[in-house]
Amino acid sequence: MKNPLTLGFSPCPNDTFMFYPLVHGLVDTGGYSFNERLEDVETLNRLAVKGVLDVTKVSYAALGHFREQYALLRAGSALGRGCGPLLVAKEPLDPAALQGKTIAIPGRYTTAHLLMRLYAPGLTTFLEMPFHEIMDAVMTGRADAGVIIHESRFTYQGFGLHQLVDLGEWWENETGLPIPLGGIVAKRSLGADTIRAIEQALADGVEYARNNPAAATQYIREHAQEMNEQVCAAHIGLYVNDFSQQLGAEGEQAIAELLRRAEAAGLVPASEAPLFI
Repeated sequence: MKNPLTLGFSPCPNDTFMFYPLVHGLVDTGGYSFNERLEDVETLNRLAVKGVLDVTKVSYAALGHFREQYALLRAGSALGRGCGPLLVAKEPLDPAALQGKTIAIPGRYTTAHLLMRLYAPGLTTFLEMPFHEIMDAVMTGRADAGVIIHESRFTYQGFGLHQLVDLGEWWENETGLPIPLGGIVAKRSLGADTIRAIEQALADGVEYARNNPAAATQYIREHAQEMNEQVCAAHIGLYVNDFSQQLGAEGEQAIAELLRRAEAAGLVPASEAPLFI
């Protein structure tokens, strides 16, 4: 067995669902083992900026900041249609009314933040916080609006909040492409053979998880904490799809377009590094 690789992913159900087979040896890993580290996606983004982990989940917006050091894998993505971040507020406002107002975001490097900047470049006052605190911040007035992700998509109406913009829908209408939220990257220094072996193992793991959806139930529940079963199932159903198993040409095009627009807006540094090994 080779030396273990450090592997970062979030405790969100879509990630624990997909990674369960890989970290529990239910698929052929090519002799590789993994020491997993579960963190909020913005924490993972910042760890990748510092080059801490060998393989990790990151926001696609964050990839623009370290693609010289990390290559993208074609498996394990959160990418699709009807799954983008939502801009919400206590009242059904015109987003133009948010000029000069404070908008809560789930982190500087998140795709949610990047989409907000692309959608409304004039909005520049942002308050960073963990994603699960955003709805409370809007409800209590700490923020005038918030960009929500993950399971908040399914629960915000129960908190009396109103959707102002579906940023994923905006992206789809603008580009005709699915919205690339997050993906898996590996250090280029691992080498092409290792990276391809990890990519294949992850793709096999996603296939295993989709064919055996009950296998990871306990593992998912351990990390989902207070999320109820219905929301947990809806979360997995929304964020784990065919793109998760294999990006395909459309998925790759969506990622390239997001990074192209981010570069053009000066929100990520320009890079000639290829996305994939």
